[in-house]
Amino acid sequence: MFRQLKTYIGRQAHNLVRYLWEQFWFFCIGWVPTLAGIGMRGIFYRLIMKMHGWVAIEKNVRIRFASGLHLENGVYLDENTYLHACPAGIHIGERSIIMHGAVLHVYNFRGLPDAGIWIGKDSLVGEYSVIRGQGGVHIGDRVYTSPFTQIIAVNHVFDDPNKSFVDQGITAEGIVIDDDVWIGSGAIVLDGVTIGKGSVIAAGAVVTKDIPPHSVAAGVPAKVIRSIDGTDLTGSKHVYFHNSGG
Repeated sequence: MFRQLKTYIGRQAHNLVRYLWEQFWFFCIGWVPTLAGIGMRGIFYRLIMKMHGWVAIEKNVRIRFASGLHLENGVYLDENTYLHACPAGIHIGERSIIMHGAVLHVYNFRGLPDAGIWIGKDSLVGEYSVIRGQGGVHIGDRVYTSPFTQIIAVNHVFDDPNKSFVDQGITAEGIVIDDDVWIGSGAIVLDGVTIGKGSVIAAGAVVTKDIPPHSVAAGVPAKVIRSIDGTDLTGSKHVYFHNSGG
């Protein structure tokens, strides 16, 4: 029983003291709703994680290894998101948004050298999306993932027919998603992939190989179906823009 308890604590925080300290603050204010709760967490969560500027954290956000969480000014964490920063950390840039139900999980208990999740400025992780960062996930600025996307920087080895895949180890090459990429709903990005700047990944695509900049990729496995070169403009489509004037 002691061994099981030690394993559990080791999956939640760096040590028992740190676990109790973090859980104390989650218990006291993690559930508080409305602006009151956001304000309290914006002040007191600084005692357990790294914040630069003001950060909005809604109620019922689950955080583990909080000391490895780095949040820049203007970050927003929606309700029921789950961030597990063990141990290399999760870094979220200015004004980026993590939407309801999203999971950001480093989960590096094998000592993988490049593990971690880095998200740039003004990016958005859509509802119920999953990012696994064992091999390292580097996401640039203004990257949007639609709901239910998966970015998985880890893979199981299954080459030996005489062994279970759980006994053959894993690979963790990492994923790079450059600036200004849009990933459609339900798309999956697998380990070892780089998606170039300004590209679009269609809904439901499975990306297994690199995608060059300014490309549209679709299908299973994903293939480039056209380049974004300015020749296919909006035409008669009804296009709406953000009104910065309010």
